[in-house]
Amino acid sequence: MATLPPDCETQHLSGSGALLRALAGQAHGVRRYLRVLGCAPERIDDMIQELCVVALERGFEFRGNAAAGAWLRATAKRLFLAQCRSGRRRREVEIADEVWLAQCGETDGSGYVEALRDCLAQVTPEQRELLEAASDGDSRVELARRFARRPEGIKSALRRLRALLRECVERKLDEERQ
Repeated sequence: MATLPPDCETQHLSGSGALLRALAGQAHGVRRYLRVLGCAPERIDDMIQELCVVALERGFEFRGNAAAGAWLRATAKRLFLAQCRSGRRRREVEIADEVWLAQCGETDGSGYVEALRDCLAQVTPEQRELLEAASDGDSRVELARRFARRPEGIKSALRRLRALLRECVERKLDEERQ
C-alpha cells in the first residue's frame, strides 16, 4: 500500500483514492457499527462492498477521518435499513444507532472495545465460555445441556453476566473521560 503524505488529513481527495483513504481509517469502526445495528456477521463484507459502490457512484470526497467516518456510518445505516423490511426491525436499528452515538460518539468504537476486552479478562473461564457459546448462536437448551443447568438458569446467568459487563464497561469509559 502506498504511503500517504503526512498532510493528507488536510487534503481533499476524491474518487477511489478518497475511498481507500477513508476505509483505511474507518473499516473496523464501520464493521463494529454494522454489528451494533444488527447486521449478521456473514453479511458485513457484502455491506462494505455495497458501501464502496455507493461511495464511488456518488463521487466520495475525503475530508478527514471524522467526516469520512460519519459519512460511512450514515451510508451503511441507510443501506442496512433498506435491507430491513419490517417497521419493528427499522426501529431496532434506530435504537442501536442512538446507543452507538451515546456510547461511542463519532469515534470508531475502539475505546469501547478495549474497555470490553479489559472487562472480559475479569470474568471466570466458565462465564467466558458461556458468553462465547451464546454469541456463537447456541440455543439456551443446548447451553443448558452443555453447562448442566436448566434453560432458565442459563437465561438468568447470561442476563447477570451481560449486566456485569455493561456496568464494568461504563465504569471504565467514565474513568477514561475523567
